[in-house]
Amino acid sequence: MTASDPSSLATVSSQFAGHWIMALRHCCTDAQLASFLQRAGMHAVQGRIAHRITLDQIVRLYQIAAIETNDEMMGLWSRPIRARALQHLLTTVREASSLPSALHRFSTFWNLLLDDYQIELASGNGSVSLRLVPRGAQPCQQFGHMLILKLAHGLLSWLAGYEVPVQAVQFAFERPGFSDDYAVIFPAQISFMAPCSAITFEVAKLGPTKRRSPAELKEFLSRAPRDWMFTGYREHKQSLRVREFLYQTSWEGGHLADAARALNVTPRTLMRRLDAENTSFQAIKDGLRRDIAIHDLQAGSKSIEEISQDVGFSSPANFHRAFRRWTGVTPSSYRASEN
Repeated sequence: MTASDPSSLATVSSQFAGHWIMALRHCCTDAQLASFLQRAGMHAVQGRIAHRITLDQIVRLYQIAAIETNDEMMGLWSRPIRARALQHLLTTVREASSLPSALHRFSTFWNLLLDDYQIELASGNGSVSLRLVPRGAQPCQQFGHMLILKLAHGLLSWLAGYEVPVQAVQFAFERPGFSDDYAVIFPAQISFMAPCSAITFEVAKLGPTKRRSPAELKEFLSRAPRDWMFTGYREHKQSLRVREFLYQTSWEGGHLADAARALNVTPRTLMRRLDAENTSFQAIKDGLRRDIAIHDLQAGSKSIEEISQDVGFSSPANFHRAFRRWTGVTPSSYRASEN
């Protein structure tokens, strides 16, 4: 269906960025925020932010806001994280000879900067957890918790030269309505209402680091968070394995029985596993169609009719109805907002 990297085509719901945008409201004016969103391609469509946000849009907003708010954590913590802090963090962790040592350096660095939380490392039963322990009573910043845990994972993966496996992720807040979005962020099962937010790794899978040059450090910083925000793993979610299968086949051949055969299970077993993840084969297929359509509408090189055919619709009218159901706007409105 597409030759693109599956991770780059994934989208998340606009609610996923809700706490991030709320934090930005406290460190910039309404006009500045509107400018950030507009330049990131997340400006309002018919008066509201589009229902789905792409990796490109997240990257652009991150890069714009981190510079122009003079806070590399963009208002997510009580104290601003000033320019070049992340550069110093990378300089510190790249000197580590092992991933556990890098994790220790990561926690020490942030404990010098954060007033809201103490980052603790806890080891036991062959695992090590990085925990975000509150220093006092303050509202739980959902996006901030996600971002700092993902940053730890991203830096370890960069130092390792491959995406480091994650044993578990837990958050100290209620399961949000967009909780399914975390599946494309962390390569692990996610739990909620934990005593503290944490990311856990198996010690046996934390090996030596790969020596990184100053040029590689500079490139990693310039591309952040593109290279580490969305996970490339699929094994932790049956729905992502099905989506991966659909990337590799035609819409005509993309049936439940075909997917079950490719995954070495019966159709009934696959249906049961997807139901346990609160999804269905058709929902996964529609989500893939939606994300490919969003990608192509943003690229602007194909007509809406071509896009409707590419994602398996028999007519543009059917595609228009489906796209509006998926995103709340028509393809033409979405494309107009991009332009």
